[in-house]
Amino acid sequence: MRILHTADWHLGKTLEGRSRLPEQAQFLDELAAIVEEEKIDVILMAGDVYDTVNPPAQAEVLFYESLQKLSDKGRRPVAVIAGNHDNPDRLSASQPLASTQSISLLGYPTMDIQSIHIPTTGELLRLASLPYPSESRLNEVLSDTFDEKMIRDHYDARIRQLFEKMCESFTADSVNIAMSHLFVAGGSSSDSERPIEVGGAFTVAAESLPHQAQYVALGHLHRPQTIKRAKTMARYSGSPLAYSFSEAGYAKSVTIIDAVPGEDVVTNEIFLSSGKPLVRWKATEGLQQVFGWLEEKKDANSWIDLEIHVTNALSMEEIHRVRKLHDGILHIRPIFPEMIEEKSMVKMDSMPIEELFVRFYEKQSGGAQPEEGLVRLFLSLLNEEAGKEGEA
Repeated sequence: MRILHTADWHLGKTLEGRSRLPEQAQFLDELAAIVEEEKIDVILMAGDVYDTVNPPAQAEVLFYESLQKLSDKGRRPVAVIAGNHDNPDRLSASQPLASTQSISLLGYPTMDIQSIHIPTTGELLRLASLPYPSESRLNEVLSDTFDEKMIRDHYDARIRQLFEKMCESFTADSVNIAMSHLFVAGGSSSDSERPIEVGGAFTVAAESLPHQAQYVALGHLHRPQTIKRAKTMARYSGSPLAYSFSEAGYAKSVTIIDAVPGEDVVTNEIFLSSGKPLVRWKATEGLQQVFGWLEEKKDANSWIDLEIHVTNALSMEEIHRVRKLHDGILHIRPIFPEMIEEKSMVKMDSMPIEELFVRFYEKQSGGAQPEEGLVRLFLSLLNEEAGKEGEA
């Protein structure tokens, strides 16, 4: 059985107001070509189909048209779970229609295992699917304390329990796979050394992933990576496109798994070519260096974050000229001589607090982006603390 693992499509996501839908459509066309060329029998999509709980209509159309194409009229099963950016009700609303095409859309965590017959091989796939398991989506309170380490331990134990229950339905004559959208820490020992971190309360130890599964398909982190401390083969496929400049330079891919009942799986990473790269330009020689790059057509089909070392402020005319010559330039940041020595301090001080929070979260989580609700909660807590200090 050949399984393709993908995740974190984030359909509808924009970059500084620029639509990424054409790039996402290009990826989905590339994905359709890969499943044909590689003779894929079943596709697993591990969450974050959309970028928001209320995606634009064009993103939904792209999703459903692509699913229909990928499933090949039911000859190639597709299993999709909700991620933290997805509305679980909205994602699973079309399940009655999708099921007629051998497409599974699972919104909420459940202990029911999925048994999927694979038409091309005649084999059975038993899939322990766990959509994004937040407290609200699990519909239970995991701890009555605000101690972060205790919350994390309770959460980890609950996720392990859910997987163990589902894995009881695994059989010796089926291919047994688990799939979830969550943040796996490097391991309990290193995690317990730093219990206070963004997202730390809702992380799962690598050792808690189900060892009964032949492979664990993960979504949430945008960098493709294998979880080394897991007791079985567990992997994040990563996002198909770079969605922030913190992902500049990441190689994007999907993962193919060759599985036979009762045996270790064999994995293969297929690199993607779709979408525009995100590139950082640092023009240490000033504006003329930028114009030289533009004449050379450097990174002509990329999104650009531009930093220019200058002695005087850029005029509006110069800025317009640069943008006119390359419509992919998103940021233009002048760096003055007096800023260089204290660049990091100036950069941090001039950055909006919410952007600092997002960058910190991305760094701590290996590329994942925080939900809008989490950012709002952070800002509200910050304002609350500021108000208390003002009263004092």
